[in-house]
Amino acid sequence: MNTTNTPHHEALLFIDGEWTQAADGRTLEIVNPATGKSIGSLAVASQHDVDRAVRAGHDAFERGAWRDMPVQQKARVLNRFADLFEADLEQFYQLETLNNGRPTNETRAQIGRLPQFYRYFAALALTRRSDVIPVEGPYLCYTQRVPLGVVALMTSFNHPLMILSKSLAPALATGNSVVIKASERTPLTTVRLVRLLHEAGIPKGVVNVVNGIGSETGAALASHPLIRKIVFTGGTAVGRSIGEAAARNFALTTLELGGKGAVIVFEDFDLERAVTGATFAAFIGAGQTCVCGARILVQRSIYRAFLERLREKTAGIRIGDPADPDTQLGPVISESSRERILAMLERAKADGAKVLTGARVPPGFEHGFFIEPTVLYDVDPQCEIGQEEVFGPVTVVMPFDDEADALRIANGTKFGLAASVWTNDVARAHRVAGKLEFGLVWVNDHHRLDPASPWGGFKQSGVGRETGIESFDQFSEARAVTINTSGETTDWYADGGAPARLN
Repeated sequence: MNTTNTPHHEALLFIDGEWTQAADGRTLEIVNPATGKSIGSLAVASQHDVDRAVRAGHDAFERGAWRDMPVQQKARVLNRFADLFEADLEQFYQLETLNNGRPTNETRAQIGRLPQFYRYFAALALTRRSDVIPVEGPYLCYTQRVPLGVVALMTSFNHPLMILSKSLAPALATGNSVVIKASERTPLTTVRLVRLLHEAGIPKGVVNVVNGIGSETGAALASHPLIRKIVFTGGTAVGRSIGEAAARNFALTTLELGGKGAVIVFEDFDLERAVTGATFAAFIGAGQTCVCGARILVQRSIYRAFLERLREKTAGIRIGDPADPDTQLGPVISESSRERILAMLERAKADGAKVLTGARVPPGFEHGFFIEPTVLYDVDPQCEIGQEEVFGPVTVVMPFDDEADALRIANGTKFGLAASVWTNDVARAHRVAGKLEFGLVWVNDHHRLDPASPWGGFKQSGVGRETGIESFDQFSEARAVTINTSGETTDWYADGGAPARLN
């Protein structure tokens, strides 16, 4: 990739409506994963900076400029922002590809849909109704949805804007203040997005940004006593520590954590379509997604034919400069990620896994953090590579005998985020989907997201839901209002004994 004319990008903190350096002046280098070269720096927020950002959000919430703004006006601001976002998409495409190394065609396909998320939640804010509760006696009981206060949104490097938008849109639509911490590796598009939010009319202090590493900046944000909810996307171990920190302050959490996605291919399904779908599931985003098709389960009768066709399909994937429209697979995010993945592959081979294709650094791509798309087969479902998340362009193919065997293998993991079922049998599709222990199940497709559909996992893949009405409601609390309509007040202490009913 030619970086001669690449500008130096600066990711500052955004606190109480002002862009600022960290109080102690610390910075980190931002690296282009396709070249390994620096493209900018980010300010590293200290605990003091985090406290300033959270308190700015809290003060803005208490002032009520956004919280108490009529819902019709809030919706207009969010729709104005969506228009600004859409008009600026070309810059977002280029910046995200530069920052996280995803091929530009993937970046365009994903980011181009994101303005829709803000429009959806603006519409939901306008149309979501409260409940009237039928209660005994002369009372009218109804609910109100009350925003939480300051919420922390902590995003990952793999889909910076998409992961942020899934929670930022409902958080703002419900009247909360937010403090955003993007991954220290990929802060650039977040900074640009926040500039547009400010331009659209979000009041001062409602949206704040702190940058830095998770163990310091993220930990300070997660443990702050004024944070009422934390949304985090990342690894299960870090998610567990965030959940523990939140619990100490009785803050709510939505945690989208690790995955070991299963792609289940039955013998009745067209082989070519199955291979095409499985390849997409495994290698989109260089496999750096919690819902990737990390385990491809193929019915034994077509197992060998599937392997041969998958080998041919995978070998044809074009690796290259992410900015080139012809590129189909970019790098992983960092040198440390590449080393970790290659070490896992060596251990998998030692455990008996066979390499169908890949498992090495592609020739000519020593600069940058590339790994060939990798398929392993004859893998023990219980070994490390069959159980643990790789988060790279690696998938394993395993045979199964029948539905029960497929479900045993698919569900035999601590994770439960995403799976897909590939079959022409409608009854089987519903039957298997209903027995999969995953929060997301697709039939004859994979990795599909819509702002109206809830997103989240079972087991150690997390808690809570992003997107959908579920997410909207989880950014507020329900208040019950009960009105005595009788026109009378019971005298509990009157002579003649207490009434028969206390409450």
